[in-house]
Amino acid sequence: MSDGRGFFSRFSYGTIKKENAMFTTIAIILLVIFFLSSAIRILNEYERGVIFRLGRVIQAKGPGLIILIPVIDKIMKVSMRIVAMDVDPQDVITRDNVSVKVNAVIYFRVIDPIKAIIEVENYIYAMSQLAQTTLRSVCGQAELDELLSAREKINSELQEILDTHTDPWGIKVATVELKHIDLPQEMQRAMAKQAEAERERRAKVINAEGEYQAATRLSEAAEIIQSHPMALQLRYLQTMREISAENNTTTIFPLPLDLFKPFLKLVESHERTPDAEKKSG
Repeated sequence: MSDGRGFFSRFSYGTIKKENAMFTTIAIILLVIFFLSSAIRILNEYERGVIFRLGRVIQAKGPGLIILIPVIDKIMKVSMRIVAMDVDPQDVITRDNVSVKVNAVIYFRVIDPIKAIIEVENYIYAMSQLAQTTLRSVCGQAELDELLSAREKINSELQEILDTHTDPWGIKVATVELKHIDLPQEMQRAMAKQAEAERERRAKVINAEGEYQAATRLSEAAEIIQSHPMALQLRYLQTMREISAENNTTTIFPLPLDLFKPFLKLVESHERTPDAEKKSG
């Protein structure tokens, strides 16, 4: 009996020892897995990781494999790609007291991830608010005509102001573009009338210039014909040719101008006779 009890006691002790060893192995494996999951980070090519160790910034790492100290280290990812931000439409009163709605788009990127995390709580939200206030301020200092025709100047001014204010945040503003300017219906009708009047004025000026040039050319042609009487006869024949080229029933009887010269001289002599009598009287 004593041998049987000793055998069973040794068997149970060995079983418990194996179970403890298995539990220990499983616990070690779980700890290793937890350590690896907490310590290893993989960052993409466009990402950087700002490392905090016990609350203090160590450095910005990436891209690739990053190894952290579990519990002690903390990482915050920052994208280095260009961000396209749409600025909501803003109600703006221009310098000439016209109410319009203006929206824009901003292209920016993070160039210093440490500043983008430390200097501002949420750089995307801060950029959005700064862009809205700057858009209202800059557009309010310009007149409506300047806002519509000088967009490049407004865009450059917006980009310069935003880039100056966001430089301490580690952000570079690449481009700012005005997208749409919404005018009131009354202003649109007034501008349409102004454009129509301007087009009519230009049409009248062009027509007057054409009449002036035509009169100048006709005066020069008259001088040439006066010095060369045969040129009038040639022009007369050319006109007859142009008329005969058309399909019409017009009948033309050409008469030489020499037949009318005696009658013209007779009329001139009658006009001169009363004038001579008045002078002699």
